[in-house]
Amino acid sequence: MFRKKKVREIPNECRGMEIKIQSSTCTGEKTIGFFDRKTGELMYKELVRDKSDIAAFYESYGIDLPKE
Repeated sequence: MFRKKKVREIPNECRGMEIKIQSSTCTGEKTIGFFDRKTGELMYKELVRDKSDIAAFYESYGIDLPKE
């Protein structure tokens, strides 16, 4: 009935990258993912609707949510 949440492993190509939230200039849609500073690309991105989606992203990779 209740399952343990499976923690995903951080992909090798994303190790050491920062997590960043980007917003679309046209629609205002927000996405979160691993940010590659060299290419400016957001990798493994997921849609963000509210703060709980941000917390879920961090939790899914076993990373502590930074303090605001």
